[in-house]
Amino acid sequence: MTVDQRDRDAATGADSSVVAHHSEAEAAERFAVRSAAALLGAMGIGIGFGVLTALVRTRWEPMQTADQTVTNHLVAAVADNKALHSTVTGITELGATSTLVVVLAVATIWLLLRRLPRLAVYVVLTAAGGLILNPVVKELVARLRPVVDEPVYTTDGWSFPSGHAMSSLVCYGVVLLVFTPTWQAGARRAATVFAVGIVIAIGVSRIALGVHYLTDVLGGWLLGTLWLVLATVAFHRWRRDARIDSTGPLPGDVAPAEEDDVRPVPVQHPPTLPHPWQGIGELAVAWVLLVGGLVGIGILVRTLDTDTAALEWDHRVVAMLAEHRNSTLTSILDVFGEIGNTTAIITVALIVATLAVGIARSWRPVLFLGTALLGEITLFLTTAAIVDRDRPRVAHLNPDLPPTASFPSGHVAAALTLYAGTAALVWATTRRWQYRVFAAAALLIPALVAAQRLYAGAHHPTDIIGSILLSSIWTAIVWWVVRPVSTGDRSALPQARPARRSSSAS
Repeated sequence: MTVDQRDRDAATGADSSVVAHHSEAEAAERFAVRSAAALLGAMGIGIGFGVLTALVRTRWEPMQTADQTVTNHLVAAVADNKALHSTVTGITELGATSTLVVVLAVATIWLLLRRLPRLAVYVVLTAAGGLILNPVVKELVARLRPVVDEPVYTTDGWSFPSGHAMSSLVCYGVVLLVFTPTWQAGARRAATVFAVGIVIAIGVSRIALGVHYLTDVLGGWLLGTLWLVLATVAFHRWRRDARIDSTGPLPGDVAPAEEDDVRPVPVQHPPTLPHPWQGIGELAVAWVLLVGGLVGIGILVRTLDTDTAALEWDHRVVAMLAEHRNSTLTSILDVFGEIGNTTAIITVALIVATLAVGIARSWRPVLFLGTALLGEITLFLTTAAIVDRDRPRVAHLNPDLPPTASFPSGHVAAALTLYAGTAALVWATTRRWQYRVFAAAALLIPALVAAQRLYAGAHHPTDIIGSILLSSIWTAIVWWVVRPVSTGDRSALPQARPARRSSSAS
């Protein structure tokens, strides 16, 4: 090697060292700026919350007058409109503890399935801290709930700060911080706008229902933001002290080694449905044929129903169950009646679909469940409207049932589609007997839903048989067309990845 070549190599090495040092300096500078911004933001939010709390504690008259005026106007609008009242009540449930616990539990399980325990700990501790902090502050302030002329909703406990407002901000904020950093910018902005809209709507709903003042909601938002920022900064510091390579500001703060695991599916992945128009055509033809078959069976059953000898057993079963009703059995079976309603089916389907994506790293399970449930509800509504069979001639436990639409049972068809589809996904993705036993046990749910519908006098046994035919045939067809699990997906939960260390750790 010549002297000139050695000089050039030395110069190149020096340049590389300078570039690396410059990059480290820039990273340190960014970290310092972001930390300072976070600190200043937290101080501003804390001061704002402190001032607001002081005004509430001293019962500052102008603030109390404005609070009462806003509450009275919103409550009056809700009291005069039943549809608005139902809408506002539904929105407020999005911030209920039970709803938020489900969201956070699904997020935590999803992260554990992807072998991301640190992010799971961040989710759990941040959420738990928020749930503990709110009642503590409420006890310290001890503000009474609003008093309105026309109460439209009742609850207990102290008023300031709003638990729904604070908890929803913490919960949906954590979900955004953890899951959206790897999304495209447009999708990330849309998710942020949607989450902010939900949090605002929940806060407004608490005022409109007359259970909080405006300042209660503002206090909940300020305290929730303060706690979320502090918990996130602490998490960031923890990762830095553990020398875990990190991309940046507050998490979001997803390490490069974790980016693929945080994404629902890899950036490069096979098409969800390789031949979409062919699949749509196959499903459409199957749907039409299945409607024809179900309508034919339903009309035959309705015709034979006029001959009591032909379907005497059909009526006898329902009458016998009605004669043996008791309060204990009614209470137990009513639970499964609720499990089969539309709200419960949609909720469980969203949970199952989310966890299925976490395991399979594919959108196909979502497409399978969504198509199966959409087809089931349209098949049920079409068949029930055409057949128009009368309900059993017994006292109904649910007096709000429409008098017709007995064939087939929508509750049973929806429950069987969801839980049979879930069981099929589990069996196809793992050979572990524990999971398969759990999947098989899930099939007891639609069986108990069917028992409740018979017991409640809502359906005949032949209606249940029609639902089983509808659900089983349609679910099998959708599985065959979508193929939600490929042969390469069997038995495969993600394997753990070693944490990537930063260069300073070496």
